[in-house]
Amino acid sequence: MSNDKQKSLYGDPNEDFSTKINLYTIIVYSENLPGLLQRVVTTFTRRKKNIESLNVSKSETKGLHRYTIVINSTEKEVQTIVKQLERIIEVVSATYHVDSEIVYQEIALYKVPLQALLGGNYIERLVRHHNARIMEIESDFVVIEKTGQQHETQALFEDLESFGLLEFVRSGRVAVSKINTKPAERSTSEDLMLLEV
Repeated sequence: MSNDKQKSLYGDPNEDFSTKINLYTIIVYSENLPGLLQRVVTTFTRRKKNIESLNVSKSETKGLHRYTIVINSTEKEVQTIVKQLERIIEVVSATYHVDSEIVYQEIALYKVPLQALLGGNYIERLVRHHNARIMEIESDFVVIEKTGQQHETQALFEDLESFGLLEFVRSGRVAVSKINTKPAERSTSEDLMLLEV
């Protein structure tokens, strides 16, 4: 057997390493090119892994975009996926984290009938209780915004259901690492020269 045996970042390899399912956040830095999102997602579908949440945005490094991907998996499978992501030429770096290593949030929008707001101050108290805010009031509906973790946005959803939710949407997770994950600077022109060879 090879000495390059995969090891858990969270302790020595044991039975849990390959069998225990946890929630992992994968952070990928890449160039922003057409078709790259499909190649990233294909890495997960080939391994029959469902993406729970996906967010793509500009990053703090000029010219690089950041993917924040959440999956339920074993650590061994996550390590394999991260290695496969790093094989994509346009990917500069890929790392994975457990929830205790990141600061993360989601945003949720709730559209409820205006009638719910006019029927007393219960909705206003509910909004304050959940640390949400009324974002917009229109002639026939109200939009409420809540930023927080998924269980918090879900709790407000459940409290508003009885008022006849018209629409509900929740963003993917956005996260920053508590440790340094900034990718090493890499010249795009150098990468292009490598491709031409």
